[in-house]
Amino acid sequence: MTTDLDHVRPDDTPAEPATPEKVWNSMLDGNTRFLTGVPEHPHQDVERRNELRSVQMPVAALFGCSDSRLAAEIIFDLGLGDLFVIRNAGQVIGDSVIGSLEYATEILGVPLIVVLGHDACGAVSAAITAQRAGAPRLPPHIEHLIEPILPAVRRVTDSLDPARTGEEPSPVDVGREHLRDTAAELLNRSPLIAQRVADGRLGILTANYHLHNGRVTADTVLGFGVRSAPATATATATATATA
Repeated sequence: MTTDLDHVRPDDTPAEPATPEKVWNSMLDGNTRFLTGVPEHPHQDVERRNELRSVQMPVAALFGCSDSRLAAEIIFDLGLGDLFVIRNAGQVIGDSVIGSLEYATEILGVPLIVVLGHDACGAVSAAITAQRAGAPRLPPHIEHLIEPILPAVRRVTDSLDPARTGEEPSPVDVGREHLRDTAAELLNRSPLIAQRVADGRLGILTANYHLHNGRVTADTVLGFGVRSAPATATATATATATA
């Protein structure tokens, strides 16, 4: 079974250039199939497995939360070899994550990095709870894990109305801030990735997965529209980012 991604897959003689816009719109098509209950389950057969014995050509890298409800290939209705996936609790940037994403972009040549968060994230909730007065200490490794989320908690907390005593920051707002922080930190800590974005060879998109309906919505985009792409693809990506 073929998908739209087969037509944007980078190879020696691509049918179409693999731009971030085209890859993302194809991924959105897969998400629509998933959330409406008509997935195609592409690239999951013996033939596909045999094709990938000695080579991989993913069309995008995805860095997301390791929550068991956030299985990337399922929610985008993809299969073997389609995505280069890195996951940890709370999608927290670290050296292994950066190295993996640099490998995906520099060696595998993916044109798009998707940073995927979701609502009801346990790591975000833990970070909010940890900021309460008198909150018990978390186990050391979990405490270290959520440290990068704390700046988002503090910013959202500082934006609350001081007259509303006891109000806690919204997990949705904290999750969105942390998602944007993650993309910014990736660019700050990886000159290689930042340069590829600046050169128009790579796009970065942050997105949220909604547990109640299975829909993925884009939040911010970087590097889209730098290279020539059909206006409809760029418009769709931009519209989604502002939804």
